[in-house]
Amino acid sequence: MKKLIETLKNIWSIDELRKRILYTILLVFVYRIGCYITLPGINPTQIADNNGPGGLLGILNMFAGGAFSRASIFALGVMPYISASIFMQLAGIVIPAVAKMQKEESGRRKINQYTRYLTVAVTAFQASAYVAYLRTPQYAAALVPEYSVFMFWLSTVVVLTAGTLFVMWMGEKITDKGIGNGTSLIIMVGILARLPQSLMQEFHAKNLGGGGGLLIFLIEMAFFIAVIVGLILLTQGVRRIPLNYARRIIGSTNAAREVSGSRDFIPLKVNSAGVMPIIFAQAIMFIPATLAGFASSEKTAGIVSALSDYTSLWYNLIYAVMVIAFTYFYTALIFNPTEMADNLKRNNSFIPGVKPGEPTANYIATIMDRITFPGAVFLAIAGILPGIAKMLGVTSGFASFYGGTSMLIGVGVILDTLQQVESYLLMRHYDGLMKTGRISGRSTTAVGTANTPI
Repeated sequence: MKKLIETLKNIWSIDELRKRILYTILLVFVYRIGCYITLPGINPTQIADNNGPGGLLGILNMFAGGAFSRASIFALGVMPYISASIFMQLAGIVIPAVAKMQKEESGRRKINQYTRYLTVAVTAFQASAYVAYLRTPQYAAALVPEYSVFMFWLSTVVVLTAGTLFVMWMGEKITDKGIGNGTSLIIMVGILARLPQSLMQEFHAKNLGGGGGLLIFLIEMAFFIAVIVGLILLTQGVRRIPLNYARRIIGSTNAAREVSGSRDFIPLKVNSAGVMPIIFAQAIMFIPATLAGFASSEKTAGIVSALSDYTSLWYNLIYAVMVIAFTYFYTALIFNPTEMADNLKRNNSFIPGVKPGEPTANYIATIMDRITFPGAVFLAIAGILPGIAKMLGVTSGFASFYGGTSMLIGVGVILDTLQQVESYLLMRHYDGLMKTGRISGRSTTAVGTANTPI
């Protein structure tokens, strides 16, 4: 406890770090207030008890911090910007001109500008679809009758587009003047905002049931902490490839001296794909639920229903296989061993016992394939843990935090933020946040890889 208080004092004593933390808290507070401001033409009292949608729209609602189900001005959150960023990242893989731009500072600024333009287009399209969603019977009672259809559509599209651009601006400002990755931090705050309420619901559900409910709740909390520890290990796990630098001659001709090569390593992450495989797999698994409405026979409807239930055996089995497959697929997209080998050759560095060039690329690719498999398996286990927790009697709200998208994003973003705080402490010659070693977040990646905003 004394160490914690001393660390907090050190953090507060650094003027720049204190200003960045306060700036981040202010913008996050503004974002959370905006999540409760209802769109024009919507009666907020009529949607107060709305539990929100399920399926793919449930993921959007989770990323938006519940603003989607509240018909808020931030209903779409930062997801259109995420979609545009992923599109531009994939474009850099398949389009050589975009890939060339990504390697230059001026090109990256252009790509950022193109991403913003694409965000406007994506937001306008999604806002139009959201208007159709608000006109369903679920929200029919909340619509103000005096609003015409066209006026409601126009105001909603304009307000949602402006809201998304404002959230995107706040994310960029947090990244520049605050602490942590702004976009990821906004998503994390929206996700973890549901945790206290879910925790209280689980506590009341176990206590009202009697029969040692408090003991069961404590056991659930112990498993919850164990899941968080496992996700931290999955996020921080790396395979270090030893790296040597060639000897160099430093100085003029008369005073030249030879400097021996230094030793370093390449950190290859066990889970380079992050949370994207789980998001992709969830999006695909929601297709059966969509097809359920078109099922004509009871047999077909039964199969589709079984694949739509996230607590069923077939759902979890197929879901786990898809997470593993998408992990390999997405890792192959963002990880380029040939580019990494070329960078090592240009920097006069080499892997001991491996020839530069293509042999180095093949060696790195082989190691990456080997470490991706256990990472993919653990990621699949993390993905199906919420369904297993629900089957064991945990309430749906609290079960979603037993792994899955929620806790993976939360753990990764918190580690990234703590890593930046620790960097400020070490630069001012203070002790780090941990005695056992430095914190490594998701941003600690090898050369040649790319990161998504989440």
